[in-house]
Amino acid sequence: MIRVLHFADLHLGVENYGRLDPETGLSTRALDFLRVFDELIAYAVQEEGPGPVDLVLFAGDAFKTRDPSPTYQREFARRIHHLAVTHQIPVFLLVGNHDVPNASSQAHSLEIFNTLEVPGVIVARKPDLFTITTRHGALQLVALPWVTRSALLTRDQYTGLSLEEINQTLLGKLDTVLSTLFAKLRPDLPAIMTAHGTVQGAVFGSERSVMLGYDLTLPRSLVAHPLLSYVAMGHIHKHQSLDADPPIVYPGSLERIDFGEAGEDKGFVMVELSEPGQRANWRFHKVNARPFVSINVEAPADEPTAAIIAAIERQPITDAVVKLIIHTTPEIEKFIDDQQISKALAPAFHVATLTHDVRRSVRLRLSGDTGSIEELTPQAALQRYFTYRQVAPERIERLLHAAAPIIQAEA
Repeated sequence: MIRVLHFADLHLGVENYGRLDPETGLSTRALDFLRVFDELIAYAVQEEGPGPVDLVLFAGDAFKTRDPSPTYQREFARRIHHLAVTHQIPVFLLVGNHDVPNASSQAHSLEIFNTLEVPGVIVARKPDLFTITTRHGALQLVALPWVTRSALLTRDQYTGLSLEEINQTLLGKLDTVLSTLFAKLRPDLPAIMTAHGTVQGAVFGSERSVMLGYDLTLPRSLVAHPLLSYVAMGHIHKHQSLDADPPIVYPGSLERIDFGEAGEDKGFVMVELSEPGQRANWRFHKVNARPFVSINVEAPADEPTAAIIAAIERQPITDAVVKLIIHTTPEIEKFIDDQQISKALAPAFHVATLTHDVRRSVRLRLSGDTGSIEELTPQAALQRYFTYRQVAPERIERLLHAAAPIIQAEA
């Protein structure tokens, strides 16, 4: 049996809701991402139980940006070296959309491992088939990194085409490339596939707020083959498994990025391969990601500060990133003591928001209302409506982004 540890979407460099750590000079949130990465590595190299894993498979997006700082590159490389060189566990790195440069001639953020020929580390920038030797036997791995138009099409091939026509052309090219790779699979060795992208039917989390690049939806048939035992996906931050044979699994990100991921467990996937062509067994392993806690409280007329503090004390805010929204009226607001509330929030790791949502008796007027004093664009009117309906700010941003094509089409 071959044991594969599958993870993705590390996104080193995310620093929101953090502060400078004086001891390391790094953001405290960056330390969060490194801490859960270290938790994964400790699991991979453990000697007790079933022992070290046979392969660590990373399905893309090592960093937040395409040009990570040398410090983040160093911290990532240290940990990969620890796995591949110190513990001699093969490491496979797939290039994701956050790893590719803006120009094809430039080096991607994972290319240094190939340049230095780090033993035990394999990097895939282009679709290819790899045979990897592990301590418990060899396995085959079909790799599909982040798909860019320039990688598959010349400019002449998509000049004048609509977006839908470009999509279909890309999918046709991908089908040809993958069919060629699948045809090379040996039936006597276990085989898996890894890809960075969106498979039809997958559910997005809040990763769209940090997404880089053009997103092409892949049909499930494109990543399915009878000789594959498992499909290791990256790109979507929400852990999920698509009901398919072979199983198509997103491990999700290792750490939360914002409040849109507050309710999601974070972690990695352990995969067990037995006979060639047989469906793999897998299980999700949860890590201790930083908790995100949202508190919405209605301030009563009678002792509003005490009621707000009581609502805070009912929540597990210790070492959490906390968002507190106090719903109130102008008459009650003046009796709210923010200083006492801040003291009650002291056990939190970081207070992202402490907001008074003050309801006023004046009716909100949108463009077109009788007596409106201003003309609003559809986007501005929609934003004002969401604000009036007390929609969370980060959700407003995503809703406006989703509504933009519809508004433009109706213009």
